[in-house]
Amino acid sequence: MKLYIEYSCNDRHYKIDTDIDKTITYSDENMGFMVNRDKERISLKVYPDRLIEMEKIELYYERDFSLDDRLFFNGYQGWSYSHEDDIYTKKKGFNALPTFKRIMLKKYHLNRYGDYDFAEYPNKTGYNHSWSYLYIRNGRHYKLFGSLNENFAFTRFIFDSSKKAIIIVPDIRGYKTNQSFVPFDFCILDGDEDEVFDKWFSLMHIEKPTAKPVLGYTSWYNHYQDINEEKIINDFNGIRALPERINVFQIDDGWETRIGDWLDTDRTKFPNGLKGIVNKIHANDLLAGLWLAPFSAECESELFKQHPDWMVKDDKGEPYICGCNWSSFYGLDIYNEEVREYLRQVFDKVFNEWGFDLVKLDFLYSACALNRPDKPRGKIMADGMDLLRELCGDKLILGCGVPLASAFGKVDYCRIGCDVSLEYDDVFYMRRAHPERTSTRHCMVNTIYRRQLDGRAFLNDPDVFILRDENVKMTAEQKETLAIINGLFGSVLFMSDDASLYDDAKKKLYKKIVHLKGKAREVDYQNGEAVVVYDDNGTDREIRIKK
Repeated sequence: MKLYIEYSCNDRHYKIDTDIDKTITYSDENMGFMVNRDKERISLKVYPDRLIEMEKIELYYERDFSLDDRLFFNGYQGWSYSHEDDIYTKKKGFNALPTFKRIMLKKYHLNRYGDYDFAEYPNKTGYNHSWSYLYIRNGRHYKLFGSLNENFAFTRFIFDSSKKAIIIVPDIRGYKTNQSFVPFDFCILDGDEDEVFDKWFSLMHIEKPTAKPVLGYTSWYNHYQDINEEKIINDFNGIRALPERINVFQIDDGWETRIGDWLDTDRTKFPNGLKGIVNKIHANDLLAGLWLAPFSAECESELFKQHPDWMVKDDKGEPYICGCNWSSFYGLDIYNEEVREYLRQVFDKVFNEWGFDLVKLDFLYSACALNRPDKPRGKIMADGMDLLRELCGDKLILGCGVPLASAFGKVDYCRIGCDVSLEYDDVFYMRRAHPERTSTRHCMVNTIYRRQLDGRAFLNDPDVFILRDENVKMTAEQKETLAIINGLFGSVLFMSDDASLYDDAKKKLYKKIVHLKGKAREVDYQNGEAVVVYDDNGTDREIRIKK
């Protein structure tokens, strides 16, 4: 293996290039480092003697690749497209887009949802990258590269066929310190699927989640923000028609006045507030769930207007826009004590005054949208997730829009794909422009290939399935495929339909879905398609989804 380091000190630039066998130590006039390597684990510790600024660290793990190899690439955050591919893979970024799409990028800030501003996209065949873990699969044999600690810096595993290497790159550009730190600590494991993933989580000391699987309702994918008390009560009454009893009823986005203004409900929509609805949910022996985006505030929110100093700032001191949702939105600075006190008030009201049992916490990546000179992105996100766990106590958390390793062992449930769309895929020009976009096809691929996290890191939320005929553009076959994939691999099975409109065929399919877990026989990647074979009452059936 080869280690390459770039850093600066006292306005001078330094480079280190060395081979690694087992354990190696090195020092120059500014810093020293030690690499520890054993059969399964490799770590690097850096010891600065004075203030240094990190620019790049790369560790080259060289190996040959086979045409039969399949590689899994984990996207930056929960919504990011994640899939298996062959060695001819290619990852395209916004720098490869024509002028029109670059204009769209500037207008809608699509680059802010993913890693496009801090990861390279050379747009070449045989090059791709993966965050926190990557595996090479040949048949049933897995070689898993897994970071053992993402609480300081996120780890990027780059596959570069031209260099015949997996390149390990910690996300530390711009980090300034005179204190020792560990930029990466990862393992390389060989075995079958369960062996390598069980060993990885054991090495991370992450215990299996104790939360129960969810069968429930959420309001988003029928009404979106257009909810009110009447619609919520109507859908609540409709769940009585379901052939299987649900255990969670969740109110999604639209109950608040603006994103960031969480201390009261929109009284035009919910004149009686939310507590009465929660009481009704509890009276039916169900858990009540509520959606929030605690680390975000939209441009038109009162929170932003009154406290612009609470927002994450760019290098010009301006609030940093994290995306185009709502009236566009900013990320909150989680190290601001006033922000923390505000969030304490929010969660106190949600749990102790309104009585909710579960919170879906969305758009969490906005807290770590920018590195800080004293804290890499991974440290910021880890601190943010620790804060949320503290504020929520023993209440249930469904994480969403978060770099997944930051949520390992810290949330009960987590979204592992993008939002489902009401059509199979989004409009054409978005299909290659925005890998975090809403897409039923992408969502299913993520559900298939992030399946190993379920029951190890948290319980997987594959997003909703949709059975209704109203207000949806998917075919009956597409809706059934989505439902089956969710049933096979998900532990959170939400729908957003008015179940009172279900006919007998939909009720029969619903009943089938909730009993599919554990019936997948084989998962593969063949000729640009994700392939799933599952047991359907004693008959093997196959599903194919284009990458």
